[in-house]
Amino acid sequence: MAASPTNPYSEAGVDTAAGDLAVELMKSSVRATHGPEVLGGVGGFAGLFDASALRDFRRPLLATSTDGVGTKVAIAQAIDKHDTIGQDLVGMVVDDIVVVGAKPLFMTDYIACGKVFPQRIADIVRGIAEACTATGTALIGGETAEHPGLLGPRDYDVAGAATGVVEADGILGADRVQDGDVVIAVESSGLHSNGYSLVRHIVTNAGIGYGDNAADFGRTWGEALLEPTRLYTLPLLRLIEQLGGGVHSLSHVTGGGIAANLARVLPQGSWAEVDRSTWSPSPVFRVLSDIAGSTLESAEGTWNLGIGFLAIIAADKKDAAIAALAAEGMPAWQVGTVGFGARPSGEFEQGAKGVDGGAVRLVGAYADGAK
Repeated sequence: MAASPTNPYSEAGVDTAAGDLAVELMKSSVRATHGPEVLGGVGGFAGLFDASALRDFRRPLLATSTDGVGTKVAIAQAIDKHDTIGQDLVGMVVDDIVVVGAKPLFMTDYIACGKVFPQRIADIVRGIAEACTATGTALIGGETAEHPGLLGPRDYDVAGAATGVVEADGILGADRVQDGDVVIAVESSGLHSNGYSLVRHIVTNAGIGYGDNAADFGRTWGEALLEPTRLYTLPLLRLIEQLGGGVHSLSHVTGGGIAANLARVLPQGSWAEVDRSTWSPSPVFRVLSDIAGSTLESAEGTWNLGIGFLAIIAADKKDAAIAALAAEGMPAWQVGTVGFGARPSGEFEQGAKGVDGGAVRLVGAYADGAK
């Protein structure tokens, strides 16, 4: 009896049937992000978005961003928990668009893996879709690519790109910043998705397993370190509208830390001192620093240390901004003011990410307890 013909692609390690099953499992989550602007179904070669809504803009400018989650995915893989990584991805991508005042329109995702496990892929995409819904973003396309031999069977990485729109005369940025503007910090949910190479280095050197109980957090180390990135999109868009021009500039505190990211959205010739005494970094930062035998200050160029976003606000709108953000469940507080001209002596950070913007430094000592 002749042997059944084999599938050479399967023999090479690629399971197209598993990929098809993953798409079936994620369909309902993806469709839930679609409004009437999205045309076609899931699985097409290209996603379609009806841009006729842009006719209502006087001069619409498209804003775009792309990013990933970094080595945080290694922790998700270690404890086999994949339902929050998608929120991290959306936070890293979509909230970069909000920095210029843009409303997100749609997003696409890309997942590369060593082997397709359909339910795991569906969990990742469900997290992406739920976060897209929470930010008013349509998830209109994506790709899952199986890379046997390049990635291990349990390995994967995620990335995404999003597009938004902003009225040309509504763009936020350094050119709007004025002398005496107030710098407001908005609390982070934890590490977000930056500095995980350092996190993993600390944990590994301490002999800690991600499944080990973390007494300081009341859950396992893996669960604590997978705390998802806070989504700021809609609260910040509502703040921009509510303050009627009072929001001048925004900064998403991601890779590079507080000073570097604030400097990027300040104009040349300006400076700001961020007062550490106005907040207490959340326990995850303190515990990791203690384990490493280092200081919080030494991690300021790596972790957000409790600040996920910074807003530069007109001084007379400060109280309204803080109250509006608090009403959205986002604690916010003043950390400094913007000055122009001669700045205090000492070292400031400037020129981060290729942007020759303002100069920023952190001063004082962190508060010991809660803000």
